[in-house]
Amino acid sequence: MSELQAINETSYLSVPNAPVYRKIMRCFYREYEKMNFKMYKEDIFQLLKKDELFRDYTMEQLVLDLDMLVKWKNLTPIQDPGRVYTIAEYKNKQYQYTMSEYAVEIERLTVRLENIFVESGNLSTNFFVRLEKSLNEAELMQTASLKEVNEWWNLMQEDFRRLNQNYQDYLRDFYSGKSEQLMKSVEFIVHKDKFIKYLNEFIQEMQRHSRKIERLLEKNTLLMENSILEKVVQSELEIPHATLEIRGNAEPSIRENVMGKWNSLKNWFIDSNGRECECKKVLKITNDIIRSIIQNAALIVQIQNWGISRKDDYKKFLHMFLQCEDLDEARRLSAHVFGVQKIQHFKTIEAREEDSINNSVYDEEPSTYLLKPHTRNYREKKDKRGFEDKTFQKMIQREAYLKQARKQKEIVMHYIRDNKITFSEIDETVEESTRAVFLQWISLANMSSQKTGRTEYGQEYRLTRKDGTCVLKCEDGNLVMPSYILEFK
Repeated sequence: MSELQAINETSYLSVPNAPVYRKIMRCFYREYEKMNFKMYKEDIFQLLKKDELFRDYTMEQLVLDLDMLVKWKNLTPIQDPGRVYTIAEYKNKQYQYTMSEYAVEIERLTVRLENIFVESGNLSTNFFVRLEKSLNEAELMQTASLKEVNEWWNLMQEDFRRLNQNYQDYLRDFYSGKSEQLMKSVEFIVHKDKFIKYLNEFIQEMQRHSRKIERLLEKNTLLMENSILEKVVQSELEIPHATLEIRGNAEPSIRENVMGKWNSLKNWFIDSNGRECECKKVLKITNDIIRSIIQNAALIVQIQNWGISRKDDYKKFLHMFLQCEDLDEARRLSAHVFGVQKIQHFKTIEAREEDSINNSVYDEEPSTYLLKPHTRNYREKKDKRGFEDKTFQKMIQREAYLKQARKQKEIVMHYIRDNKITFSEIDETVEESTRAVFLQWISLANMSSQKTGRTEYGQEYRLTRKDGTCVLKCEDGNLVMPSYILEFK
């Protein structure tokens, strides 16, 4: 169960301060690719400062973040005694930092995840050819040196790994939610033939080469398992590895790894223990994808045809009906065009010209009925014939309104005496429109804390009130109101 324990080295990917930790580790990884394996904190600090997001980042924060990465075993600190010049520097312990093996692989993984949609898979058949060539050379490995055997084995496994990975990455896209939606879109019809041709070529090449590879594997199984795989294990042991030497005997793990890769290669092309080989599964999956593409394309075309307007066809039929010489010829044409009709009988309450029960419907005069759909969202079509130009009528209305406004202004101004209107002194009969203007001015001033207002003619005024009330004579009666005075500036 020790292999299934939590991996502390991945902690920096999911903590709240993950963006900072990831930036630090990415700087280490970029320098690692340049063969700069060891770096001081000052070097890291300079790299971080090139990013605008780290403008306010301090050295103290960097030291704390480096300590956390060391705690998670992503970085390994190495004390550098050559840079110590004072006792204080010795106490501060000047460190060089280097990435651990786990950290390197984790950063490689993150880089690959960032480019996973850019580096798409493909269905190249070159790997089948190279695997077939490598298996043909199996007998020559009996007399080859351990170094040659190791190179041959690694080349064959690399081709097999890339073949397995590429087809999985490529076919995986067809089972994702986005691809399902894309294959059902109209735009996909344009690329349908291209995909089908690509998949068919892959199937044909895989069928042709997989049979040859299957025969070679069956032929060389005893030779591989009895002789050559043992030489592969010995060739791996001949390569010195620092970590393997420290851990002790590495032969069991290497042997298990080699046998596992060999069994995976066999199971990909040969059926075993009642289980279908991976090659046949790939053929089925690819055929299912082709079938799905064709079905979706047919469905899209069918849906498109549903929406095609048959206006031109109906015009042609109408023209043919108009050219019929008599009713019998029109009936024959109808039977030819529409086939057997489903007859529906309608009863009306229209008065008939004759009451004979022997008359055909063709002998009666036609009646017209307006039919409307019985749906809630039905709306009658709007008239699209355009609109009438009413510029002249609008001009007349505008002139009439302005004339009335000027007349109203003259009447209102008539009541201003010495820049004020004293309502108690008005003896004339006031029109209804004039009274409305007066009341509007009074209410406007009452809403102001300073009892002031402005008329629609631009005059400022102040409202004052005397004791008592007054009577304003109007056309429709007398108005009893407080004794207000409007004083204009």
